[in-house]
Amino acid sequence: MLAAERRKKIIDLVHQDKRVLVSDLSRMFEVTEETIRRDLEKLEKDGIVSRTYGGAMLNRHTNEDLPFLTRGALNTDIKRAIAIQALDLINDGDTLMVDPSSTSFEFLKLLGNKSNLTIITNSINILHEFASSSHSIISTGGSLRHRSLSLVGPLAHETIQRYNVDTAIISCKALDMGRGVTDSNEPECELKKYMLRQAQKVVLLADHTKFDQTAFARLAELSRIDVLITDRKPSEAWLKLLSEQNVQVLY
Repeated sequence: MLAAERRKKIIDLVHQDKRVLVSDLSRMFEVTEETIRRDLEKLEKDGIVSRTYGGAMLNRHTNEDLPFLTRGALNTDIKRAIAIQALDLINDGDTLMVDPSSTSFEFLKLLGNKSNLTIITNSINILHEFASSSHSIISTGGSLRHRSLSLVGPLAHETIQRYNVDTAIISCKALDMGRGVTDSNEPECELKKYMLRQAQKVVLLADHTKFDQTAFARLAELSRIDVLITDRKPSEAWLKLLSEQNVQVLY
């Protein structure tokens, strides 16, 4: 197993269990404890974990705004399963606004059977990955956020406001019954608000870990979401609230 692949699996484990032990990881991956310590040192530099005596724990202080490449390595199967459910909501010839989230990126990777789409995005990763796509790709322009590989700021806001689209595809960092939809950083959150205003329909992609959580910046009321796609059936309390807010739930 390559070091990069091993570190991705360690990231999944630390998000799942909140803490990992060097001795356990050494046995699991059949490598020396010194190799595991080097892995954890690299993950600590990336802001993902904080090393502790004998292991490491999830760095909650920076957990909500991880670098895009790190987020892209987390829970890819779950993200893909969510993205698959969104495909039936998209028709040939649709116009879309897509945020720079890793879940939205997985969604776009599955659009091969759709034709004549127009996709407006502030994601550098999407622009690079789909440069040779048959779809029409429009960049918002703007100031680069290196951490998330996204374009933000007044120029991006101005571009978004030029277009009216069928659907906005977005993700978020947290969902709370009282506080609504929240995200981890203000610049991207502000741009997503413009996307919501310009879209006829808003589709939110959010896995089960986002429920009953609150992040830094307020994005929208739950009632602004038309379709919520997640990977597990939400609680009865959530289903009741979302029904009252006229939010369609797919899982």
